[in-house]
Amino acid sequence: MLTAGVAGALVAATPLPADAAVSDTPEQLPTFNGTVRATAYAGNTLYVGGDFTSATAGGKTVARSRLAAVDARTGALLDWAPPADDQVRAIAVAGGSVYVGGAFTSLAGADRDGLGRLDATTGAPHDTFRHRVTGQPYALTAANGRLYAGGTFTSVNGVPRARLAAFDLGTGALLEGWSAGADATVRTVVAAGGRIYAGGSFHRVNGAAGTARIAALDPESGAPDTGFRPRASYVTHAIAAGPRGVYAAHGGPGGRVVAYDPTGATRWTLTQDGDPQAVTVLDGTVYLGGHFDKVCRSAATGDQGSCVDGSDRRVKLAAAAETDGTLLPWTADGNGISGVHAMAANPGLRKVVAGGAFTQINGTARQRLAQFG
Repeated sequence: MLTAGVAGALVAATPLPADAAVSDTPEQLPTFNGTVRATAYAGNTLYVGGDFTSATAGGKTVARSRLAAVDARTGALLDWAPPADDQVRAIAVAGGSVYVGGAFTSLAGADRDGLGRLDATTGAPHDTFRHRVTGQPYALTAANGRLYAGGTFTSVNGVPRARLAAFDLGTGALLEGWSAGADATVRTVVAAGGRIYAGGSFHRVNGAAGTARIAALDPESGAPDTGFRPRASYVTHAIAAGPRGVYAAHGGPGGRVVAYDPTGATRWTLTQDGDPQAVTVLDGTVYLGGHFDKVCRSAATGDQGSCVDGSDRRVKLAAAAETDGTLLPWTADGNGISGVHAMAANPGLRKVVAGGAFTQINGTARQRLAQFG
């Protein structure tokens, strides 16, 4: 199973050449009437979550209350349609189950407090995963027989949990021995290379120095991994992992995607005139999405993040070589203001998906969901 943002272990690998990027022409997929905020592949199925209440496919509009599934090979809208009564922000898939997080209080007709488990085939809710969450989960990732969650929450089932928590995938139980805690919002969590990477607006995890805005955690204990010390200066919106390290979508003056090696040292930086909000990796290419309109030719930015030393037009989506951050000619221009909110890659199908608030890609109607292959 593949979950959003998980790109595999950090091992030495030879990436494909830069021209190996997927097509920049989007495939035919269902469209949605509200923002797509979460995407996750599991085999041939693409799971989608967000703010939408309907989907349109083949000229027919049907109800899809903030959750939907698509056949990633054919683009067909699937019957899987468990409703959520409020926003879905995160999806992870493992062991025949779809885990979702967000602002909802009802999921597939069952009372669920912002966190729930659904059957990946039927959409039925599981009774083994029922928790009281104070605050909201913003991010989920599944690995090591566990579900890891990050967000704004401060407790789970009355047990203090400072914006990070872990659950047993088998029993659904909150793992009381996993002790990670952040002092501000966690926006993304990713499992890769024997670590759990967390990113957000926090300054410290477990009070440890060198954990501001992005940190690596031990998957068994939750303790910060001192072997990863990136010292990020700006909020982390999203993280993806590739063979050479991790890639973080940071805010700041303009915004930037930063490539870190396994120690946290910066390998390269690619700067935009607006924040990247999503990032994924496939076949030696790093794909980024956000609300930018240009990619800067240097790290220098001016007023409101404008590019100082020239720029290349890339509207809401762009691609770079994983080796050195070279901007690729891949051009899949979106539109709108907030742009792209979620991305995921499927190595088996060699596809990349973007979800967000856009309604066009390269001038062609693609409302809020676009897949490239």
